[in-house]
Amino acid sequence: MRIDVITLFPELVATIKEHGVIGRAIRNGMVDLNLINPREFADSNNGRVDDRPYGGGPGMVMQYHPLKKAVEQALSQIDDGSATKVVYLSPQGRCLDQASVRELGGQENLVLICGRYEGIDERFIDTCVDEEWSIGDYVISGGELGAMVLIDAMIRTLPGALGDDESAQQDSFEQGLLDHPHYTRPESIDAQDVPEALLSGDHRRISRWRLKQALGRTFLRRPDLMDKQSLSELDQTLLNEYLVERQNENKS
Repeated sequence: MRIDVITLFPELVATIKEHGVIGRAIRNGMVDLNLINPREFADSNNGRVDDRPYGGGPGMVMQYHPLKKAVEQALSQIDDGSATKVVYLSPQGRCLDQASVRELGGQENLVLICGRYEGIDERFIDTCVDEEWSIGDYVISGGELGAMVLIDAMIRTLPGALGDDESAQQDSFEQGLLDHPHYTRPESIDAQDVPEALLSGDHRRISRWRLKQALGRTFLRRPDLMDKQSLSELDQTLLNEYLVERQNENKS
């Protein structure tokens, strides 16, 4: 997978190339991550890539030509003719979820545009951008953090990126549910014990407990996700058990 990030702050995005899952995927040749600064294609000698908005208003707007030339530079490096999708990280885009992360992660080539200031010239979006995506309904200072979040999420879905593919399959949202609780050593700490089911060595019992917790957590914390689920008879039984157990705990 090849990812080109067009950013005014390549040194910020570059930090993810050296660490964790992303760094390992790059070192193993699974991902080719390239950074392009649109200042290299500025129309002026001082590297300026923004100007005042027509119609007035606060802030500045990123200009059309430096961004377009940066995209053209990225596309020129893809010499095998494979499909490329150009994505603009924008608060006006569709909100990312695990399904869309998997879809984007399945692309052979991605060009990610990181906006800054008040935004970018709409004509660039109309001409060069295939899709706009947002990491949430809030505003941050630029698209770099959004791009880094998307890159990390996509790489986690690539086969072999985590070393154990089962880790990705058990992540929150993979099955449309939040993840179950996790525990490690010691077995007892500050008068809190690891649930007995996890100590039983009975894999079927452990799986049942984990599914129950995932269903219950999703029901209580993210009812919007639960509304999308088609619960089996077992799922409904486990959810009912969870709610009864939770109610009893609150009474004690």
